[in-house]
Amino acid sequence: MENNNIDIIKASGEHVKFSTEKLKSSLHKSGADNATISQIINSVKGELYQGISTKEIYNRAFALLKKSKNIYASKYKLKKAIYELGPTGFPFERFIASILEYSGYSDIKVGIILQGKCVTHEVDVIAKKNNLNIIAECKFHSERKNKCDVKIPLYIQSRYQDIIANYKGKPNCPNQGWVVTNTQFTKDAIAYGKCIGLQLLSWDYPENNALKDKIDRLALYPITVSTLLTSREKQFLLSRDVVLCRQLIKDKFYLDHLGVSEKRKQKIITEISELCSKYIQK
Repeated sequence: MENNNIDIIKASGEHVKFSTEKLKSSLHKSGADNATISQIINSVKGELYQGISTKEIYNRAFALLKKSKNIYASKYKLKKAIYELGPTGFPFERFIASILEYSGYSDIKVGIILQGKCVTHEVDVIAKKNNLNIIAECKFHSERKNKCDVKIPLYIQSRYQDIIANYKGKPNCPNQGWVVTNTQFTKDAIAYGKCIGLQLLSWDYPENNALKDKIDRLALYPITVSTLLTSREKQFLLSRDVVLCRQLIKDKFYLDHLGVSEKRKQKIITEISELCSKYIQK
């Protein structure tokens, strides 16, 4: 049976045809060389069967990338690593705050209460840059099938307007509202955001400046991309507000608190340093 006639099952339950080009594209983003990509594609093709899940294909490709080079596997698992920031949304809020910080924003605060004209509101992230005073609502989903529909920006816009009504004419009055999610927005959500002036940021939106693009462009990889840290170690670091690999490179002492051996510590630091190599200050 030809590979292009193989039905695969997505996380949503949708059946689609296996695409060599899609697999090749996802592997290419890991930074793997062409020879490695071809080898992995041939290996995965040899294990396909009708009804195989995208998760099984991902796991096989990930294992082969890890065997080749850890940094390839780390980049390949980026999307999954964002989900690992759960189960609560707070680490994701810290992650978004860190992205804003490294994008030139200042006076960043996470989880604060702002008074609206009518009621008080708990705001996930606020930040400033030039003449922008933004307030951002972060919607973290533990499953990729959970998209943000139009009700989310509708709700956020009403909160945003209530806050503006209270701060109008005062210093630091918010003038830009954001909605950020680790999954996707529906078409109606995007249409409403564009119409009303809300800034929407998701895994794949806006095109060329989505969450995945910002992460890769600035090497702002979450610590959950590490293939060497255990789940317990990742949760410990997240609980200490260490959400970026770049933070752990500067604060290596956290690995000492975890009782990590010197040999393993060096392997972990080497792994995440390779990911962030362009941006590590010498």
